Amino acid sequence: MEISNPKDYTLIISTENSFEEFYTAFTTQGLHEVSTHKIVQLSEKFNTTITNLSLFLNIANEHRDNSMSFVVICNGIDIDQIPDEISVVPTIIEAEDVLEMDAIERDLGF
Repeated sequence: MEISNPKDYTLIISTENSFEEFYTAFTTQGLHEVSTHKIVQLSEKFNTTITNLSLFLNIANEHRDNSMSFVVICNGIDIDQIPDEISVVPTIIEAEDVLEMDAIERDLGF
């Protein structure tokens, strides 16, 4: 797992061999805790499923409840099947756009 802070968020890039390994490392290292805005980039070699992404539901809700954003970058998934509470996008640029839109919504009181 690679962790960096490129702007005003934490970028977490999976380097593990499976989603399960990544998620275990993610939670074990406390990265699920609300401390910063987070973007999680899942490896394209994972066969990520809706069930896998649903594991982020509580984490996304906790971030939102604490005025923080949580975005997952994942390709090859049907966005319509993902719960609306989880922001899933295909690229880092779109993830950064979601962070900006979330900040605007918070500023406007939404």
